[in-house]
Amino acid sequence: MSETSPIAPDPATFLSGEHGSVVGPRLVARRTLADAGQQLAGALALHGPRLDRLAAAQPPRRVLVLSVHRPRSLLPAALVELESERHDVRFSLGSMEDGELEGGKFENLNRLLERAEAPVAEHDWVLVVDDDVALPRRFTDRFVALAEHLELDLAQPAQTMRSHAAWRVTRRQPWALARRTAYVEIGPVTGFGARAAAELLPFPPLRFGWGLDNHWGALARERGWRLGVLDALAVRHETQRVATAYTHAEAIAEAREFLAGRSYVTAGEAQRTLATVRRLG
Repeated sequence: MSETSPIAPDPATFLSGEHGSVVGPRLVARRTLADAGQQLAGALALHGPRLDRLAAAQPPRRVLVLSVHRPRSLLPAALVELESERHDVRFSLGSMEDGELEGGKFENLNRLLERAEAPVAEHDWVLVVDDDVALPRRFTDRFVALAEHLELDLAQPAQTMRSHAAWRVTRRQPWALARRTAYVEIGPVTGFGARAAAELLPFPPLRFGWGLDNHWGALARERGWRLGVLDALAVRHETQRVATAYTHAEAIAEAREFLAGRSYVTAGEAQRTLATVRRLG
């Protein structure tokens, strides 16, 4: 008796249904004003000083940063904010120039994991950073401190309102310090705590990775991991729209094949905020 192949899921069950691009002068202007208001709200709530005090009390950690960069990337500026005087931050970086790295995003990240100075198990956090993102000041110190304070296993900074972001749940919310969620996206910045990294890294051999984060959400639910979006550390992802370096059809086809027979959180579940944190307890 032959085995039947798993049924590939309907893309509507795992895609956000939104392109997320912020284009056109009116929308850009509205989103820019919204970001200015949220930045002011964060300043009035003293998020920065409070996060710095939290970071000052944080024990030193070992952090591995992975990033693949292309010509004219924003990575050089991001590396400044990824450095830390408190934590032992190691970098494993690779270039898409001159044929150094030629695979898809996650194939390339796996090569960087292989080239890292120490294995994943020797790090407290692994940060995967796209090369087209602008980070806020003292990013690593504040990220690690807040994520550990909230006991998160998988975390990402929120994206600004002006950013190109396909998922509404990942956009910064006003007056929020952070939010507990059922979903953390594959980019532009993703942080893996030790428990999650031990199981999720290295990555599956995927080029695009759509649907991978939906599967992470299901694994988190099964394992009891905590996921969250850090609004106080919103990053800017404004220079490149989602899926401009490849076709949607390719990414969707890969996702359907990957998710066939695997558990995943649906789009509706992924968009939910489970709890909002407005101040440090």
